[in-house]
Amino acid sequence: MELGRQSSYSGVMSNDHALRIYDSIIGLLSSEDNPTPLVRLNTVIPFEHAQVYAKLEWYNPFGAVKDRIAANMIRDAEERGVLSEGKKLVEPTSGNTGLGLAMIGNAKGYGLQTPLSLAIPLEKRTVLRFFGTNVVELDDTLCPAPGAPEGAIASAIETAKTRPDFVMLNQYENAANPDSHYRTTGPEIWKQTGGKVTHFVAGLGTCGTITGTGRFLKEQRQDIRVIGVHPDDGHDIPGVRSLNQLAQTKLFRPDEYDKTIEVTSREAFDMCLRLNREESIIAGPSSGMATTGAIRTIPDEPGVIAVIIFPDNVFKYASSFQRHFPYICPGEANKGGEGVSENDHFVSIMMENLKNKYDSIRADELHRQLDGPDGPMLVDVRPPDMFVKSFIARSINIPMDDFADRTKELPEDRDAAMVLVCGVGKFSKNWTLYLKSMGYRNVKSLKGGVGEWVRKGHPTESQTATGS
Repeated sequence: MELGRQSSYSGVMSNDHALRIYDSIIGLLSSEDNPTPLVRLNTVIPFEHAQVYAKLEWYNPFGAVKDRIAANMIRDAEERGVLSEGKKLVEPTSGNTGLGLAMIGNAKGYGLQTPLSLAIPLEKRTVLRFFGTNVVELDDTLCPAPGAPEGAIASAIETAKTRPDFVMLNQYENAANPDSHYRTTGPEIWKQTGGKVTHFVAGLGTCGTITGTGRFLKEQRQDIRVIGVHPDDGHDIPGVRSLNQLAQTKLFRPDEYDKTIEVTSREAFDMCLRLNREESIIAGPSSGMATTGAIRTIPDEPGVIAVIIFPDNVFKYASSFQRHFPYICPGEANKGGEGVSENDHFVSIMMENLKNKYDSIRADELHRQLDGPDGPMLVDVRPPDMFVKSFIARSINIPMDDFADRTKELPEDRDAAMVLVCGVGKFSKNWTLYLKSMGYRNVKSLKGGVGEWVRKGHPTESQTATGS
């Protein structure tokens, strides 16, 4: 017995979405005729009138929303003649794009090399290798940063430039990224809601999802609200970017969105837990982030129909959950695993508390204080090779690795004003907490770090420029 429908011209079985029978796994890629599901949220949403739906993107064939862009970037590169038989792909990734490229590459005969950060969950790095990817692990930030001299993006660019057999598709600026959502995600949502969608919500990473989907939906009806949700600085949610980090992707188009909103890591992981336990939806932490942002921005009014992108499922983040919910795996830290003790969890809570307005300072406020004669002492905790390239004037450099041994260089007066600085505001919080434990009462962390300082247009110096 043969399954499916035979094409009249070749006798080969064709893809049949109604029967869910496909010539190959590639035929399962999402489209208007084969959409990922919309599921209404019923318990975590505190609304009486508004209807809120989750679009479950792990129903893509390789488990994430990034399958869409992987397929479209490869199609586009093939059509332009950039990618052909014998070529290999090299792409920096936070995980999901790499997974999609690896599997589509396997189907089409393209190998993949991906430089990525050690901060990416072990589960993703392991599965990438299992898929056949050459994983090059780097001491990079969670989200690869363009311009970082030894980062994942720079590594991929160098490989593509020096190795003619490698092609870098570059998801951070490739127009085929948002185009994939203009072709598929937008039309799916429009058709699934019968054109009644009023709000579209997506987390901000490369911004291909929100930009491409938003463009399509607004072309259908201009009054549809497009809302972007981003994490705070120093977050540990893979695949999304803080407002400071969003300057690093060329696909971030805030003028095309109606609103952007920030959600903390703690809020995102707490909502992720609720989605799994109360809605029985196996969503990952970026889905929790997007849902929290949606609740804060969507009006509870009759006729409101909102769609939230849920990028991937929960199974890639077990190690992250051990950090945020150590009670789930009690004792793991004492068994040589990657679990976290209750004490570590307590420290993580204190780190979250440092995000209040009293223990952190924004770039503009610090700039005003430094204009006066009695500004705070600036302590930059980055490695020396990063410090010398770009630092805030009057800073001293006490790297994290040396900090505990060099506290004698700090003022003896425990009321002395100090501001600790790092690249994005994550590590400076650690050492702010450390100094508070030593009795310093007037120490703060620069929110967003040197990256935010530069983004706000404030000047930096370098040792070359200063002659030091």
